[in-house]
Amino acid sequence: MELYAEQTQQEFEGWEEFYSKLVDEKLDCFQSKGKLFDVIYAQQFDREFLDYLCNLADMIRVLAKTKMGQKKLRNLLPHKRAMLYFVQPSTRTFLSFQNACYILGLSVSENRGTITSSEVKGESPEDTIRTFASYVNLIISRHPQAGFAEKMAWVLNQTERPVPVINGGSGPDQHPTQALLDIYTLEKEFHDVGGLDGKKIAMVGDLKRGRTVRSLSYLMKNYKDVELFFVSPDIFKMKDDIKSFLVKHGIPFHETDDFESIMPKVDAIYMTRIQNEYSEDPSSEAETYPEFHFKTKHLSMIHPHCAILHPLPRRYEIEVAVDKDPRAAYWRQERCGMWIRAALIAHIFGVEGEIFKELE
Repeated sequence: MELYAEQTQQEFEGWEEFYSKLVDEKLDCFQSKGKLFDVIYAQQFDREFLDYLCNLADMIRVLAKTKMGQKKLRNLLPHKRAMLYFVQPSTRTFLSFQNACYILGLSVSENRGTITSSEVKGESPEDTIRTFASYVNLIISRHPQAGFAEKMAWVLNQTERPVPVINGGSGPDQHPTQALLDIYTLEKEFHDVGGLDGKKIAMVGDLKRGRTVRSLSYLMKNYKDVELFFVSPDIFKMKDDIKSFLVKHGIPFHETDDFESIMPKVDAIYMTRIQNEYSEDPSSEAETYPEFHFKTKHLSMIHPHCAILHPLPRRYEIEVAVDKDPRAAYWRQERCGMWIRAALIAHIFGVEGEIFKELE
């Protein structure tokens, strides 16, 4: 039987003071030379950047359709290396980042659990991240602890070798690149009906612990006349910090536990699962809340242009038969993640100009 050492706890002067600040007061720390360096929060993205990145993702998709275009993309960053540090289980986020790196020619290393690293010997997470930074040019992190990516980026930025950190999911807190791909998906789904401005969006399910809906809610401040509908059981209602943010930015929202009543009103339905992994006793949350499931019968109740999204993985909250409907966008949404993450990495390393030049 293997014995693991207790993880070393390190104190960093200035961290607690920094962490206690409002997010808007921290943003400059994660820029370099006036440009995005680390990607930690959804609040880092404004409308100009979102439109720009969606356009860049489209350009990458166009190039990737041909053998010559793929070769040119792979020649952009063959001199760079990325580390995928995924302590928390992941399928889509891991694979989309991995393949986004491959598209641009980066070499990729991976660590998918502390059990295979020196953390089992008691090494601190901060020292582990500094070790990664010795070998790679980009760290993409997914961790069950809220604020983890933020602290790792802050620590590295105090060293002589800062490398960009991308938050691939940080506990129940934030998932900024999921918000990017959600925006990209919505813009594509609404291409023929005026884009995302002026749309009504329902977010359904475990809103309390769903970092995807939290991050997407932050981005709504960038769009005109958007209206949100939070649909959930009472115990999984959206937290007050998000609602306060929406009030501050004048974004109207409504809360209800009557899913069917809002179906005819909205332009997009963003489904989520019950996130049992954040429960102290997941076995106590066996309830699947069927009244918050999207069923085949509901297809006749929604608009012809209504987009149905889900960050996946799905459990019981969307019937499989719904997949055949053209409004079921979640499998397209999954693929959008690879393209928008490739665009983000290209932007971080400053090679987007070469992509646009190819398509002039």
